[in-house]
Amino acid sequence: MAKWKLSQLWQTLTFFEIVPNFNLWQRLFQNSSSQSYKQTKMTILVAGATGGVGKRVVQKLLARNYHVRALVRDAERAKAILGEQVELFEADLTIADTLKPAMMEGISAVICCTGTKVQPVEGDTPNREKYYQGIKFYLPEVVDIPELVEYEGIKNLVQVISQHLPHGGEQMIFDFAHPTSDLSETWGAVDDVVMGGVSQSKIRLVDNKAIFAGVVSTENNGGFASVRTRNFSPPMDLSDYQGIEVRVIGDGKRYKFITRCEGKWDGVGYCYSFDTIHDYPTTVRIPFKDLIPVFRAKTVQSASQLDSAKVYSMQLMLSKFEYDGELNPQFEAGSFKLEVEYIKAYGGQVKPQLVQVSSAGVTRPNRPGINLAEEPPAVRMNEQLGGILTWKLRGEEAIRSSDLTYTIIRPCALTEQPGDKILYAEQGDNLRGQVSRDAIAELCIQAMNSADAVNKTFEVNEQQQGNTNWQELFNNLQPDN
Repeated sequence: MAKWKLSQLWQTLTFFEIVPNFNLWQRLFQNSSSQSYKQTKMTILVAGATGGVGKRVVQKLLARNYHVRALVRDAERAKAILGEQVELFEADLTIADTLKPAMMEGISAVICCTGTKVQPVEGDTPNREKYYQGIKFYLPEVVDIPELVEYEGIKNLVQVISQHLPHGGEQMIFDFAHPTSDLSETWGAVDDVVMGGVSQSKIRLVDNKAIFAGVVSTENNGGFASVRTRNFSPPMDLSDYQGIEVRVIGDGKRYKFITRCEGKWDGVGYCYSFDTIHDYPTTVRIPFKDLIPVFRAKTVQSASQLDSAKVYSMQLMLSKFEYDGELNPQFEAGSFKLEVEYIKAYGGQVKPQLVQVSSAGVTRPNRPGINLAEEPPAVRMNEQLGGILTWKLRGEEAIRSSDLTYTIIRPCALTEQPGDKILYAEQGDNLRGQVSRDAIAELCIQAMNSADAVNKTFEVNEQQQGNTNWQELFNNLQPDN
């Protein structure tokens, strides 16, 4: 075996963490339990991340292994509150020019916890203890201008995120135009050198695309070149989706997309062949149900369908073989090039793209028949507070009139109590009571991940001790008209 060929083989083995032992080939085709690659985390944008609810949202997202991007006015202050794990961008929602496209790239959803800052007229403690007691315990004043924060700021946010959020029912897996990590950390070459051949390939980023290219040869009974991801750890759960979509610019050849639902190095692969047009962009949709289970290009008749709840890896291949000894009709030995713009899941449930924390009582000021003496302080003092509830309602309307899918949460009086009570939701803007900030933070995340929460506006308070049945809570609500 030529020196360069041994080197190529060794690179493959070391990249995929297949450690040779006394029998190199035996190890090559055994399961490698050490293989792992931390899959790309979903990025959630949090606005108002340093507030009472916002900082709890951040903590809960991090605990669930999301990548959190926070829009904050003061990055140094935010770092002290949120820690080092959060990606910080300085911006002011009330100033549209500060909302740069880079802040929005790659986000999957937005949770907005912004609000007009209210404080006691006579001042507060360094830890804002008076504020957290609620405004019924002090004479309040607003620091910001409610129209700007609650309305203009929300309009600005809606406008900018509408241009960057993915279409409903999609999940970006690899966006090669905006990669979140070095491509070489994720993808590596698996060519026919592992079987004694001499083909060679690589993948690299060029002009916002991943280029899978190389030379494929049939010498030494070879005839395939491929690039493959390290195993995802944990495996991706794509069970909510119908399949994989790949956007490519090809060279007229037929390629294969391969995925696996087990962590074995040389186990069953689920394959889909697709043709390309020379120098022409093509969107390839690969339904999970159409994937063919194969082992070394031979159909495995006894294999079940792909378990899309456990996707361990993805692979792109050019091979002279189709399936069961049939030849690839578009195969030619020599150089090849496949440009890949993205790989994403499609056909999933539509979930809220924007979760907005508003306030109970937004429609009650100036409502005919309202007895202000019986209303919460925020309703009674709406005008004194710059029309804060009125402008919150205008902000809600900006969301509802957009093309975004959303959930608008109207919490009753917020407290610092533990979020250990059952939440009660109601529509109609008549609910009173109180609710924990911690519970509202959890509600934001539950809504973001629920198709049953789409396009619903509701008030919420807390009831007796216990755990909230989230599906029941959302199912009992009606979508907005």
